[in-house]
Amino acid sequence: MTKEQWGALQEQICNTIGENNYKTWIKPLSFAGMSDGGVVTLHAPTSFFGSYVSQNFGDMLLAQLSTITPSVRRISYDVAQANEAARQVKEPAKATEPETASAPKDLPGAPLDSRFSFDTFVVGKPNELAHAAAKRVAEGGPVTFNPLFLYGGVGLGKTHLMHAIAHELSTRNPHLTVLYLSAEQFMYRFVQALRERKMMDFKEMFRSVDVLMVDDVQFIAGKDSTQEEFFHTFNALVDQNKQIIISADRAPDEIKDLENRIRSRLQSGLVVDLHPTDYELRLGILQSKVETYRAMYPSLEIDDGVLEFLAHRISTNVRVLEGALTRLFAFASLVGKPINMDLVQDSLSDVLRASERKISIDEIQRKVAEHYNIRLSDMIGPKRVRTFARPRQVAMYLCKQLTSRSLPEIGRRFGGRDHTTVMHGVRRIEELRLQDGQIDEDVELLRRALEA
Repeated sequence: MTKEQWGALQEQICNTIGENNYKTWIKPLSFAGMSDGGVVTLHAPTSFFGSYVSQNFGDMLLAQLSTITPSVRRISYDVAQANEAARQVKEPAKATEPETASAPKDLPGAPLDSRFSFDTFVVGKPNELAHAAAKRVAEGGPVTFNPLFLYGGVGLGKTHLMHAIAHELSTRNPHLTVLYLSAEQFMYRFVQALRERKMMDFKEMFRSVDVLMVDDVQFIAGKDSTQEEFFHTFNALVDQNKQIIISADRAPDEIKDLENRIRSRLQSGLVVDLHPTDYELRLGILQSKVETYRAMYPSLEIDDGVLEFLAHRISTNVRVLEGALTRLFAFASLVGKPINMDLVQDSLSDVLRASERKISIDEIQRKVAEHYNIRLSDMIGPKRVRTFARPRQVAMYLCKQLTSRSLPEIGRRFGGRDHTTVMHGVRRIEELRLQDGQIDEDVELLRRALEA
């Protein structure tokens, strides 16, 4: 087993456990080596991290490693030798009377990515408000809005901004206790504290921070006990005028099974949407990445029009866009060819196929709600008044036409509705397009906007 083979497994592992789990738990691991006895050693940022991965993903990782190297027998998670730069452990602020203060406790959070800084964040119209709000919080000083709630779809920059805030705060004031972790990690720590009867330690640890940052908070929805503790932690920190920064994949009032009191708390600060990227922003991101790659591959030439083509074709996910550019430069350097449209077609054929008509249900719902000037929560909610019902049917119709999702799945994304409700909505819009010129025009307008 080699480091290169471990790297080659990453995409398969991500596909197996999902992007969120991969990003949070597997990506921070690094390959350290394999012994003659078949023991693969992986570096983990903290003991908590290694323990969680071992308990929840250990069997899966062992099975994946065995497909490449059958002699693998066991995985060891080495914390003591892990790279200190990746540990991202924050210590509590020093007491006001250091002569009598007790030694601080470690607060190991999720690893921070050094690449995710404000300098590397490309700002455009879809994300300029979120960027400005994040910069304001990162400056420290008096808390102006609490919490800062960032939300948006996959690959739009939420986690990048969260990491950038943490980096900036720690740089400006190294004595601040900045704790960044995912909602899943918060839940795991809570369950662990319950099991080990260490709830007082848990409460003391989370209430002692200066800045609490929780990523992907939608994962605590439906977890009643975790939500209860999160609510009390939230209140305790706000009462102490401590900054809280939250991210999620949707707005607070659109997170199903989230307690009303938590929803209300999350909406009490500044709620900022990171909109889907537009062409100009995607092109700017590619141009920024190219400057980085020119230092790595100084002899490679890139033809005019290549970046424009990629920015137009790969429109749903910035991570996929950046990954395509990485693959393109790597492929060009390996085969010794310039980066032109022929090379793009050869090396990115699968990505380009996948990007064709890759329109998400979320995108359709948002676009329809904006078109009819109604709240997204009303459109997917239970109200049956015509003001909301007709846009809902239009959105269902477009989901059926422009995505490969099944009727039951579309129904679930519209407030848990039955597939027969979706079928009725689709048929109704089909009928109305023949009878009502305004409906037909609305649908055609929306379809063109979504496919642009």
